Amino acid sequence: MDTLSGAIAKIQGKRVLVSPLNWGLGHATRCVPVIKALISANKEVILAADGVALDFLQTTFPTLESIELKDLRVRYAQGNSQVWSMIKQTPYFIRAILKEHKALKKLVKAHNIDVVVSDNRFGLWNKRCETVYITHQLMIKMTPKTQWLERTVWRMHRTIINKFNHCWIPDFSGPDNLSGDLSHKYPLPKYGEFIGVLSRFDPNYTSTTPSPYSTVILISGPEPHRSMLEERAIHHFNRSERQTLILRGQPQSPVAPVHIGNITLMSHMDTPELQDIMQNSETIICRSGYSSLMDLYTIHRKAILIPTPGQTEQEYLAGYFKEKGFTIIDQEKW
Repeated sequence: MDTLSGAIAKIQGKRVLVSPLNWGLGHATRCVPVIKALISANKEVILAADGVALDFLQTTFPTLESIELKDLRVRYAQGNSQVWSMIKQTPYFIRAILKEHKALKKLVKAHNIDVVVSDNRFGLWNKRCETVYITHQLMIKMTPKTQWLERTVWRMHRTIINKFNHCWIPDFSGPDNLSGDLSHKYPLPKYGEFIGVLSRFDPNYTSTTPSPYSTVILISGPEPHRSMLEERAIHHFNRSERQTLILRGQPQSPVAPVHIGNITLMSHMDTPELQDIMQNSETIICRSGYSSLMDLYTIHRKAILIPTPGQTEQEYLAGYFKEKGFTIIDQEKW
């Protein structure tokens, strides 16, 4: 059976550093069940992140020690293709990865770290301790024009994964999986294992409280597309009679709710409150990011998905979940 607890049981060390990628909130939110499971296994957890990811984890786990560990500063292109934007940023990515690898060496020594759990942070492997790499994207989806590079990029990613002692894949091993080709097209890494779905939401939670909102829109991801989606959502619903909540995905900027007609704009919301509203709202609109899809799976809800333009992973997942009954909208046509 694919279980997180089974994977954690294989970890030998006591002091565990957990560090998610600061690329929207998704990597941080899916670390919530990992952190809770580590605490239940009597591990001493230390948080290390940057930006909104660190803000979210500090808010969710206020009693845990936390460290700012600088991360990539990714910015998407405004157009519909992110491939060349990512290629242009490659030299910066390499420098940032080397820098975080060097920073980790100091952290491991200064804080007596036994285990490092990295959610998609390439540089967080270390020979002095046990390391875990979390990813659902063993292979990187390429554009139709660059699909010939797919296997080469997969091998490059595999080289990075092999520097870690464990690779945890948040999905199921069987045919009823959530990641499709991303985790299942090519052979698993030597130390790869499926650990089931990771969601910040409680799968056993039930509520009959009516939601004050008919529509909930979750805004997330790197700029400028985060702001672009927010602007389109406001434009689309500012004359609607439906009570609409737009959650801006900005825990670092807590401000009072803003009301525009029947729209309520909020920077952030605590997980239990958000789960209650999402489970009881009529319509959910969000990106087709993998963490959002795991959250929806956990609360047994479908949604209208708006993939980030040019983000091949989200575009693939949108198509994959369309076959599962989800509705897909093109951001540029919304």
